[in-house]
Amino acid sequence: MIMTEKTIALLIDCDNAKASAIYGIMDELSKTGRTNIRRAYGNWKCETGWEDELHPFAIQPIQQFPYTKGKNATDLAMTIDAMDLLYNEQIDVFAIVSSDSDFTPLVMKLRSKGKSVIGFGESKTPAAFIAACDSFIYIDKFHKPTDNEPEANQIEKQTKTQLCGNAKIMNAIQSAITEEMDETGWAPCSSVSQQINRSISLSPKNYGYTKWAQLIQATEYFEEKKAPRGH
Repeated sequence: MIMTEKTIALLIDCDNAKASAIYGIMDELSKTGRTNIRRAYGNWKCETGWEDELHPFAIQPIQQFPYTKGKNATDLAMTIDAMDLLYNEQIDVFAIVSSDSDFTPLVMKLRSKGKSVIGFGESKTPAAFIAACDSFIYIDKFHKPTDNEPEANQIEKQTKTQLCGNAKIMNAIQSAITEEMDETGWAPCSSVSQQINRSISLSPKNYGYTKWAQLIQATEYFEEKKAPRGH
């Protein structure tokens, strides 16, 4: 069976994201599939820091002038383009880079049409936008790698104390285990991970872990055993 790579459309709100984050964003998307469409929206007459980063990553700049004071032309342009891509292109995953909650309705629409949405934004991003995405990754610590720091976008792993002190994460894990538990009182880790993904949008990568299974182990709070087949 031949597995086809997922196609990704990357749409960047340059008014609400720092340019240096693109290194971490592209690294994360490379693990998901192929980013065929890459567009950055902003007013290039104003200094945003993005112009120097567009060419190396083959990102198409989309100029947006502020036609009316107080109205965000970038948001409107991104939304229109996303809807055009939804109905006219074969896109599996939409990656929306912004910390603006105005994109919440757009994300909900994309998901209602069966598309996956990965959100990238700063930790100040409103909860509504985060919750609307399939997965949301914080970009606060993403920056351009250097010779002294080649792994610049590897988020430091949170400690057992930090993880256990995060009520949202611990409640999500406990609820997932309860939901997936069988008559013996055990729950398969893969099923627990899937249940967590359905209940919250935050990615385990925000806490320094690639998978939920690794994060759960790091809490040292839950009992674990190997099944007969090694699961």
